[in-house]
Formats: sequence, C-alpha cells, structure tokens
Amino acid sequence: MKVLKFGGSSVADAKNMRAAMEIVIHESKLDELFVVVSAMSGVTDGLLRAAGLAAQGDISFHDSLDEIRTQHISEIKELLDVNVQSNALSRIMQLFNELESLLEGVFAINELSSRTQDRILAYGEIFSSTILSHYLASLQLVHQWVDARRVIKTNSQFGNATSIAAETESKLRDATSGHKYKLHLMPGFIGSDMNGDTTTLGRGGSDYSAAIVAAALHVNELQIWTDVSGMMTADPRLCPNAKVIPHISYQEAMELSHFGAKVIYPPTIQPVMNLNIPVRIKNTFSPSDVGTLIERNANEGDQIVCGLSSASAICLLLLEGSGMIGIPGFSKRLFEALAREKINVILITQSSSEHSICVAVDDANSQRAKAAVDGEFEYEISTRKLEQLQMERGLSIIALVGDNMKSHPGISGRMFSALGKNGVNIRAIAQGSSEKNISAVIRTVDVRKAINVLHEVFFETTKKQINLFIIGTGNVGGRLLEQLKSQSAFMQNSLRMTVNVVGLANSRHMLLNEDGVDLKNWNADLKNAPSMDMESFCSFIAEKNLRNSILVDNTANAQVAEVYEPMLRKSVSVVACNKTASSSDYRNYVLLKETAREFNTNFLFETNVGAGLPVIGTLNDLRASGDEIVKIEAVLSGTLNFVFNEYDGKRSFAEVVKQAQDEGYTEPDPRLDLSGVDVMRKILILARESGLEMNLDDVACNGFLPASCMNGSIDDFYKELKVHEQHFKKLFDEAASTNCRLKFVATLDEKKASVGLQHIHSNHDLYHLYGKDNVVIFYTRRYHLQPLVIKGAGAGAEVTASGIFADIMRAAKV
Repeated sequence: MKVLKFGGSSVADAKNMRAAMEIVIHESKLDELFVVVSAMSGVTDGLLRAAGLAAQGDISFHDSLDEIRTQHISEIKELLDVNVQSNALSRIMQLFNELESLLEGVFAINELSSRTQDRILAYGEIFSSTILSHYLASLQLVHQWVDARRVIKTNSQFGNATSIAAETESKLRDATSGHKYKLHLMPGFIGSDMNGDTTTLGRGGSDYSAAIVAAALHVNELQIWTDVSGMMTADPRLCPNAKVIPHISYQEAMELSHFGAKVIYPPTIQPVMNLNIPVRIKNTFSPSDVGTLIERNANEGDQIVCGLSSASAICLLLLEGSGMIGIPGFSKRLFEALAREKINVILITQSSSEHSICVAVDDANSQRAKAAVDGEFEYEISTRKLEQLQMERGLSIIALVGDNMKSHPGISGRMFSALGKNGVNIRAIAQGSSEKNISAVIRTVDVRKAINVLHEVFFETTKKQINLFIIGTGNVGGRLLEQLKSQSAFMQNSLRMTVNVVGLANSRHMLLNEDGVDLKNWNADLKNAPSMDMESFCSFIAEKNLRNSILVDNTANAQVAEVYEPMLRKSVSVVACNKTASSSDYRNYVLLKETAREFNTNFLFETNVGAGLPVIGTLNDLRASGDEIVKIEAVLSGTLNFVFNEYDGKRSFAEVVKQAQDEGYTEPDPRLDLSGVDVMRKILILARESGLEMNLDDVACNGFLPASCMNGSIDDFYKELKVHEQHFKKLFDEAASTNCRLKFVATLDEKKASVGLQHIHSNHDLYHLYGKDNVVIFYTRRYHLQPLVIKGAGAGAEVTASGIFADIMRAAKV
C-alpha cells in the first residue's frame, strides 16, 4: 500500500482536482492506495475569518461563508457532469447548513473556544474530500471515504493535537482491512480526541495526517503531492537558482522543514522515520518529474550541504546581568516561564561567561514572552541583578543543513565569511550537537541576499551573480557596456559568473531593473527611462539589497562621489573611474578606505591613474610585500603626451587639442587635462597610496597654459588657444633647439610632489614615449638601480573601460 497526500494547491479548483485524480487513477492500477487531501486553497483562512467575525458579533460572517459556499458549488459544477451533480450538491449544502448553524451559535454567544474552532475548520477538508469522492464515483472508481475523525485519535490539545499511536493504528486497521476497497479517501488535518470531539493537527496538518496513516498501516511509501517538484536547495521565491534535491535524509528534511521549507510539514517525518518508510515529494502538475526521495541514509556522497532554509518573523529575547554568573537555575527558570505560556523556543545561545542568554521565539509571541520573563525575574530586575529584558524584532533565521557537515571542517567559516563580505550582520548563532544544522539570526531585510550568497558558495553548479549599478554612459561607460555584453559568454563559461546590470544612469535618465537591463537595447531604453535622481538611484540600491552589488562610477561628477561612503556602509563595493573622491581632502580619502575595510567591501580606483595600466595595483603589491617607495617619475596624462607628441609647430596647438578631444583622450572639458590639475590629482593619489598624508594643495604645479585659457566656455577656451599660438610654438622650439621633447612630468621625491612641463633629453627613460602612452617609473628600496617601469596606453575609452572591467572582477573576488 501507498499513501498519497494532495495539498491545497493540488485541489484548488476543478482543473487541479482532475489532475490530482488522474495520478490517483494511475497509481491505483499498481497498488492499494490511501489518499489524504487538504482543503481547497484559501478555504481554511476563509473559515477562520468567518469564525472570527462571528465571535465578534459581526453579522458579515454570513458573507464570508457565502463566498466559501459559492466557491465549492462552482467547482462541483465545473468538475462533475450535470447528470451526477445533484448528489454532490445536496451533500455539500447539507454540510454547509451544519457549518452555518455552528457559526450562528458562535455569533449568538460572542465566543469562540479552541474546541469549536477546530469543529469549524474541519469542514474545509471534509468539503474537498466529499467533492473528490463524488468525482471518483462518477468515474466508476470504487473507493471508500474514510472519516478522519473516526480513525485519527488524538489528545485534546485543540488547534495542534498529537496522534495517539496505538488507538489510531487500531482504528485505521479496522477501517481498511477485510474490505473489498483498494482505494481509500480521507480528509487530512483533522481527527478527534478520546471524547469524540473534533481536533485539528496544526496548520500543514494534512501532511501529518498522511504520515500517521502511513505509519499505522506500515505502507511501502508515503507520497506528498504538491505544486513544486520536490524539496529545493533554497526557497525558489528567494533564490532563482535553487534546484531540486533528489535525495535527502529524514534528519535533513526535518531540519529544513523546521526552518521554513514549506514543502513538508515538520511533524510529518517522525512517524515514518521510526519505521523507515520512504517519503517522496512529487509535483501534481508535472508528475513525470523525479521529485525528492526522503529516507534514512540518503546523503552518503560528496554533497556537504543539502539545502538552505529560512524562517521569518523572529524575535530575539536577551536576558543579561552579572547576577546570573555562577548561579544555577537561571536558564531553567527562563524556559519554564516561556513553557507556561506555551511559547516555543526556536533557537538558544548563551555566552560562555554566563553573563547573558539569548533565545529566539516567534514574533507573534514576543509580547507574551516578555511579560512572562519580566514576571519570572521581577525581583532580580528590580534589584539590578539582571538588566531589563531586551527584545529585538524584524529578524529571521537562516539555516545551513547537511548530514555531512560534521565531517568537513570550515563550513561555518565559509558561511560567515560569505555573509560578512556582503554586509549581512549576524545577531546570534546556534549549531546543534549533531552538526547537521548551522543557524544564524539576521535582519529580515537581508534574508534574500543571504540565501543567494550562501547558495552560490555551497552549490558549485550555480554561477556567481554580480549586480552592477553603473553611472555614466558616455565614451567610457558605453565601451564598458559593450565589453560586458561581448564578454558575457566568457564570464559564464570560464569564470562561472553572470553580470547583471541592475541600474544604469547618466546625467539625464536612470534605468532600474532588478532582472537586468537589456545590454542590446540599453541606449534606447535609457532615453525613455525616468529622470535621473541620485537619491532615488541610491535608495533603489539600498532597498533591493542585492548580493555582490557594485557601484561603478564612470563620471567626473563630485555629486556621484559623495554617495561612495553611504554605499560602502551598505557593503556595496565602489569601482571609480572618477578621481574626485580619491583626490579629495585627505580625511575623506582615509574615511572611504577605512569604511571599505570596516564593512568588508571594496573601494577600487585603478583607472584613476594610467587608465587600464596596473599602476595602483602594482604600487599596492610593492608595499604589501614590504617594499618602500623612494621616488616616482611619471607621465600620467595620455592627453598631454598625445598633444605634445603630435604638436610640431606646423599645425596649431588648438587643432591638436581638438583632435585629442575628438578621439576621446581628454576629459569632457580639456582644460582639466591641459591645466595640469588632472595630473596633480594622479600624482596625489600615488603619493597617498605610497603611504603619504598629502592634499592637492601640497602638489606644486609648473603650468604652461596661459591664464586667459581657463576663463569662459569650452568654445572660448579654443579661441584663446588660437590667440596664444605663438606661446605654444615658443615652448616647442625651445625644447627642439636642445634636442629635447616636451613632456608633462609628475614627480614624487623626498615626500614632495610636483608636476610640470619639462624638456626631456633623448637619453631619458621618458623620451621614447609616443602617442597617448603613459609611463610610471617606480624607484624603491628593491628597485633602486634598475627601476620598475609600467608603460602603455594611458588614455582612451576602450582601455579605460577595460581597467574598470578589471576592477569589477577584483571587487567580485574572482
């Protein structure tokens, strides 16, 4: 014999009922069946609502009852042929009349006892199983409808009754043995106590009913038919990459279900586990799917963690005080106080100093729990031996579950490290003595992020997802988006990573899409997007709280730089092409670096110096290895190097600068490059990364641009360049006369920084530097005779975008 249980979604309407009964018909050809069914979806809640209204003396309970009645009558008419509807309708109306009488009694006395509520709620399953019984009869399928109240015997704990095994087994065997029936149909969720009063087995109790039957009849297999294809590695509503667990042990299934895996009701496992009866989770709407098999020794392979689960609406109660230290009995009194109020303790943790004890309870019980504990320890609190009980709400529990965790060290380390890197703060931790479960209490707003982060870490087939928020879609930003699109397949196949551009903005518009911006049509979509608002853009990042989030700044905008610090505090990494922040006041620079360290995230700005060249990374590596920077000489402006390499006195200086701007080598305002300010910022950044405390005012600048060129608009700037052509021609001729080239050089020497135009002779390392190339020469304690030279393209949208791309990969911890 097999027991098949169908949940509320499987019998939600006539269409689903047909699908469920097709499975029953198929399975009945192979084996004797005992079928247990839930109420139709939403009916139990509707009955609770009607009962509550009646108890309040609200006559509108009739309206709620009418809705439920209409729902069932409608499904009967849809499910059954007209010529066989009358018997079913007559029986259902009779049951509704009984129910209405009960509710009118509640309305009359304005009182709803637990016992009466159980009688009312029982009708949900009686309705659905009665309809299905008539449907099977219409198909000429011989079966027995079994009244669960006659065979499931329980204690008298109304609302959450427990089966009395011996009595139940006897009743069930009497009901099923010695009869001609090979198919039995029973309403789940309900039973009766030894006085014959109707009881319910708790929400989700239809699973428990099925397990009770399976254990009592010693069946071959218990099948739970639901609307998913088995137990999942995580809740698919939270984690899109969750997958079905094909095989799992009883203990693992209990741990997952206890902490929120709703596929199976927690008490279901115990009755069948004792008799080693396999449990199979199947999908009513995809019956060919393999599903999940639950049995004793299911996970003996290499899988360390079988799944993740979470439970929301948790409240932490913290009891602490010096009066607890060395005094036995405090924990006992705490738990007894909660037990008297029938409050279940979900998680316990106690400090080794015995100074505090922390327990987690359901948030719905938090106020009762506080009152119970305050009453128990009233004396100790009043004499200040204990502090006032602290409550923390808005919390959830996430649990990592697996039989094999006990034989693999470092699992908890990986778990907490992954959460920490994504800014998920842990309020409490518990690990069972069996080491099958590691639980952590976190903020409810962080649950989605935490589940996805841990799923990436412990389930190797899942690709790591990086969520990008990109500001700036000009030359550099546009090229970056092209690179992200063209490298998508490589990242997925070689790096096992998917990059999701969630936010995209320029100075005019912002495009926000949690599912990802379409990189093929981003330009058109952005033009039609809402107006850019920095506060709204950042609020979206904080609200969505996505894992592995990175803010990418491709602008030169000071307003964008101002959001770095609050983003870092949200554990959102920052990748900046924008030099504003790293060259700002030294205190702000330090604050950003320290904030990134404090919140275990990244503040990366490699492209601030040398575009795509590995200048800052190399400098950091030198210092990390214990080396010391003695001197830096560098040509740090690809723009200025291009301009002075191209300018030969034959074309005007203005023409050469305009060519540099048109080819994307300059800032939007070329004066930032030609004034030397941009180079000043770059050498300042290198000085700071070398360990020096320095501000921009500390960098000396020997400029070459006439002061009048700095006034007015960009058009005025080009007009002034033409006016001063002879000035630029003179600079060129003076250098050429001594066989030198003009180079705008940045120097850091003896802890002093300077920039300026220099005559570079042919025997100098900086002489043979062509086009838009940059060069950085590091003189260190180790590289003192032959310096370390980094040379290459130091400007241009393509190489700058590639440098940003590389920083994104570093921030993603690849």
